[in-house]
Amino acid sequence: MAERRREPGSYVDRGYRSQVAAGDLVSSYARVTDTDLHILADRDVSGCGKDLALQYRLQVEDYIGKNPQFLHSLVPLPSDGQAPPLIKEMLDATLQAGVGPMAAVAGTIAEYVGRALIKKGCREVMVENGGDIFLQRTSDCRVAIFAGESPLSNRVGVCLRAAQMPVGVCTSSGTVGHSLSFGKADSVTVIAGSTALADAVATRLGNEVGKTAGGDGGVKKALEIGRGIEGVRGVVVICNELMGAAGEVELIKFAAHPPREG
Repeated sequence: MAERRREPGSYVDRGYRSQVAAGDLVSSYARVTDTDLHILADRDVSGCGKDLALQYRLQVEDYIGKNPQFLHSLVPLPSDGQAPPLIKEMLDATLQAGVGPMAAVAGTIAEYVGRALIKKGCREVMVENGGDIFLQRTSDCRVAIFAGESPLSNRVGVCLRAAQMPVGVCTSSGTVGHSLSFGKADSVTVIAGSTALADAVATRLGNEVGKTAGGDGGVKKALEIGRGIEGVRGVVVICNELMGAAGEVELIKFAAHPPREG
């Protein structure tokens, strides 16, 4: 297991959320055990947001109770035809990425909550779960990349066009946060149509950075692997002062303390 990292205050207290430009959307929060959602929607969804977070979190916990390996495995597990759709999506995404099932939990729950809100009539939705984001907007959005203590943190990001949505944007880090990572990247951000896949692949690529000694070999390797995974639209890797991008990525610059989405 990886050594537990000392988490920067901006991550522990989710301080980055104060930088989100809500615009005309209504902000609400929903927390159930390790699931910690920031929801922006075109109406107040604070009540049903919490109910949905609980509903989907319980599906994960119930499945773990019957299949403990789902929680602990660091390698993919086979598909389970009897599992709920949310669990099937996690299993399929992590099998494609080559990581353990829980590598996709945050992104999957974010997307399921977001899609449920859309079914309830919301046209504009953002659900962020520990840095993993499901987006459905009718206008273009800018998402800044939080990369820990890298000088590039919150200074670069991606522009997501309305035509790309709904979309998942997920970030994994070897230097920030409580999630298990075997790499040294300050951030690996993956864009995909499936938020589950984006989350799983971000973990996989984050594990690659630091394996190759010297220079930017680890960054290049992560980008190469990301390009080869079907369904991945784009990848951005930040490691100290190094940055690389591949795929359908529209990079943008921020002056300082930009909104993560807006």
